[in-house]
Amino acid sequence: MPQRPRAANLRLRALMDETGMSNKGLARRVADLARAWGVANIRCDHTSVLRWLSGEQPRPPVPELIASVLADAVGRPVTAAGLGMTASDLPADLGLHLPTAWTETVAISTALWRADVQRRRFLASAAFAAAATPASALRWLTSPPTGGPTGNGPVRVGHADIEAIRQLTHSYRELDNRLGGGHLRPVIVSYLDDHVSHLLTNGSYREETGRQLAAACGELSQLAGWVAYDSGEHGVAQRYLTQALAYARHAGDHALGAEILAAQAHQAVYLGRADEAIDLARAAQAAALKHGSATLLTECVVMEAHGHAARNDARACGTALAAAERSFDRATQEDNPAWLAYFDEAYLAARMAQCFRDLGEAGHAARYARRSLDMDGRYVRGRAFNLALLATACAAQNEPERACAVGRQALDLTVRLTSARSIGYVRDLVRRLRPHADVPTVRDFTAEVADRLPAAARRAAPRSR
Repeated sequence: MPQRPRAANLRLRALMDETGMSNKGLARRVADLARAWGVANIRCDHTSVLRWLSGEQPRPPVPELIASVLADAVGRPVTAAGLGMTASDLPADLGLHLPTAWTETVAISTALWRADVQRRRFLASAAFAAAATPASALRWLTSPPTGGPTGNGPVRVGHADIEAIRQLTHSYRELDNRLGGGHLRPVIVSYLDDHVSHLLTNGSYREETGRQLAAACGELSQLAGWVAYDSGEHGVAQRYLTQALAYARHAGDHALGAEILAAQAHQAVYLGRADEAIDLARAAQAAALKHGSATLLTECVVMEAHGHAARNDARACGTALAAAERSFDRATQEDNPAWLAYFDEAYLAARMAQCFRDLGEAGHAARYARRSLDMDGRYVRGRAFNLALLATACAAQNEPERACAVGRQALDLTVRLTSARSIGYVRDLVRRLRPHADVPTVRDFTAEVADRLPAAARRAAPRSR
């Protein structure tokens, strides 16, 4: 039986005629918006638009992208349904924007957790959205939340419920430090979707309890973003960190806000977005100053220093490092939130070593990297990072045998972890050792990495969907 021919999409044709937009122009704007929203694998050209005009239904989230492009062009709201297209049930930019209302925050974050648990396609392929994080940070600084965090559901939320979230977050954080983010990510997301979502959407709580609940949700959401970052899922991590920032704001928790902004700066440096990292680190400093912890301020200032180092601005980096050291000299443990226990002299030394490495000052990098190894043994992943950092500095000092000896220690730890970042640092070491490829020790180490690292890389890879 012959198929019924598709009806031409006259609504789309009319809007394109109204805006004067060509097929190529619409295709280009849709592709640009997809990149801005962090949606990967969206490819379209003028022939794609011809198919849409003939009645073909593009796969989500393309209908929402087309509607957004045309809405901007005509200056009024346009929906996918208004274009004669089938809308997806979730927006492609879910979680990328900082909500102001409590009900909106709950709705967005719980939808994000559910989509993640269900391994939704748009989230699985989410790329880092360039403009979203700075916009959210600016909104966090300038736009106060509307209304307090309250709930009128049938389930009474009390101190014990909130304390349970905090204790589990603490346990998850310890496991993350020992095992890497890949092991913990599905566990944390499932707990958010199953238990925390239930408290948020069905809970009964007044504003004071709501603020405590928001703080606990912010801490766990921040950790969920951090383990996604460690797993190499940067688009997902960006969305979790953004929603964590929203919860910190509803909690009125400046310390947590500073920590999340610093984490976003950390990710920005890792992704080569130095200018963005500096801006985020400065926003984090503003929040840290409101809280008053000198240790937290040190963390935020040293993140700014790393941003300057990534831009190869030695003078600005040096100024920031000096400020970080002065702040750390004033620090007292009593002023620190419990989750900041990881930041000590060894951690600060590691951050400074990374700055000097990026500036090409191998001697300083090696000296501070050695200091960083005087660290708490519970931080297995951190030790793997710091060993790789020292090995890299040794390679830059033309000490290939020493670099390989230290690098092998880093490799021994890395193969026990599920951490894409740890794997990346070992691979970076191998790359930096290439000028010494004729040295037998380097050949042996390179062969060992090639033999042992692929299994660790498979374990650390993002979940298949």
